Amino acid sequence: MNRSEQGNRVSTVLGRRLGGQLLLLRDAAGKTQQEAAQVLSATATKVVKMERGWVPVRDPDIHALCKFYGQESPEVLGTLLSLARLDRERRRAKGWWNEYPALRDMVEYVALEDVASSVRTWQQAAVPGLLQTADYARALAVGNGAWSNLTEIESFVDARMTRQARLDGDNPLQLWATVHEAALRQLVGGRQVMHAQLGRLLEIAGQPNVSLQVLPYSAGAHPGVTNAFTIVSFDGPGAVDVVHMDTTSATLWLESEPDAVHHRAIFDRIQRLGLAQRSSADLIANIRKEM
Repeated sequence: MNRSEQGNRVSTVLGRRLGGQLLLLRDAAGKTQQEAAQVLSATATKVVKMERGWVPVRDPDIHALCKFYGQESPEVLGTLLSLARLDRERRRAKGWWNEYPALRDMVEYVALEDVASSVRTWQQAAVPGLLQTADYARALAVGNGAWSNLTEIESFVDARMTRQARLDGDNPLQLWATVHEAALRQLVGGRQVMHAQLGRLLEIAGQPNVSLQVLPYSAGAHPGVTNAFTIVSFDGPGAVDVVHMDTTSATLWLESEPDAVHHRAIFDRIQRLGLAQRSSADLIANIRKEM
């Protein structure tokens, strides 16, 4: 599901999730959009836009709708308010990512990553973007062929390096990364680039907010053999996880709770098959010596 527009309204991942939950509550209460609109002293069109994630939702509207729908659970209300707050922050943000056209479809993901509390990522063909060196990212961009000139490539690389600031600071992102051994042996940019890249992995794996595991060839068949994916999580009561996947032709967002539960379970199984962090570091160091 890509970032989509309705007129001058923008549908965001968080907005769609919030709207979907409001729709479920309204259906469970047996209320119509027109009745919900009357409670808000608004039009049914506004309710439609809220439920489809096209517009930001105000806290008073959430309180009024929950009361009208008979939903008095503090946990449910807290979840909705948290989603609404994050979505409003996302829409208002004049983030650095807007200055990088070369990010293209990654803009919404980077914006979410900027307000996330943690990220779990499974990668089988490449080092995760948050852990890449500039030379490695540049070699990937050149090999990808999606950028038409060197200026765009350098802009992409610069944006990728800027993203990595989320791993530092007073409130750093918690990162769990599991990478297949194949990604560490693929000669992206050549031996010198890979030697430096593997050194970067060893360096950053020492940070308390970074957990890095390697899934070795010896693990054999595993539940992540089909797709790489990233799970983005947020703080707050009952906060929602969203799953992000890139394909060769589109960016895919999985936004339902069953999808999140399914991918968390897959990630956990991959982690159990992976080497412990110390053993992972030893394997990375050995591969680096070969470079």
